[in-house]
Amino acid sequence: MRPHRDNTEEREKKSVARNRSARHDYHLLEIFEAGLVLTGTEVKSLREGKANIGDAYGIVQHGEVYLLNAHIAPYGSGGYVNHDPVRSRKLLLHRREIRRLIGAVERQGLTLIPLELYFTRGRAKATIALAKGKKLHDKRDDSRRREAEREMARAFRRK
Repeated sequence: MRPHRDNTEEREKKSVARNRSARHDYHLLEIFEAGLVLTGTEVKSLREGKANIGDAYGIVQHGEVYLLNAHIAPYGSGGYVNHDPVRSRKLLLHRREIRRLIGAVERQGLTLIPLELYFTRGRAKATIALAKGKKLHDKRDDSRRREAEREMARAFRRK
């Protein structure tokens, strides 16, 4: 008999890379989880945490979604089979999600922004968001609102 395995252990996600500026620069309208099509050396490099998605964005071409400008460093022991660090990578989504993204990106002029790369149950996943760019005054309003919330929290702690 096999020992019982706890599901919470399997569902934990190990974060590899985050796009910290995404929430500052964009209004996030809708968030999706997508699988990534990767080569072997890319997976090994991701497991070492060598990725950067700060400049990355998503595009829709021929009914498929791709992640561009995501930098995954070459694997140290890869040799001649190493991958191109900034190649385009296909994102795996459900057909209805892809249709929704096509409509939003082409008609409404929205952008696909990756928020995070992580592993769940041994699979590489990406969290992408349908986003609209913020104007400078929106960024200022957000920073003022956050600062006011911090001040209120400090005042409550003092009492």
